[in-house]
Amino acid sequence: MGCGWSHPRRRYLVVDEIEETEEAQPPRGHVRVVYLGPVAPHWEVQSTYGDAAIIDPFRDRTLARLTLLPPHDPQYRRNRERVARDAEREHLELDWDLGVPEEQVIAGAGEEENSSVP
Repeated sequence: MGCGWSHPRRRYLVVDEIEETEEAQPPRGHVRVVYLGPVAPHWEVQSTYGDAAIIDPFRDRTLARLTLLPPHDPQYRRNRERVARDAEREHLELDWDLGVPEEQVIAGAGEEENSSVP
């Protein structure tokens, strides 16, 4: 027994390819995300060049994503990808300084994820 209301069906359009209409722009700045060690704060965001009006908000967003995460934490990988996408949107060059080869950090995160499964 309906109330007489009919809900329109929603249709979703799936876009397979998105054409990039923007031309490649030169970088507007450079930032380096540095791992400081196992004691919080774990991260520092350094800038070598770029407008402070762009770099400072990027630094705030990056630290909000990484502050309590050491590189071996599983959440770190997801947030690192978010930071990288943010840097792309802002046209910033991004470097990571983890203090150890990146392969060690990735291997350590994989081991930790597997060890939590009984």
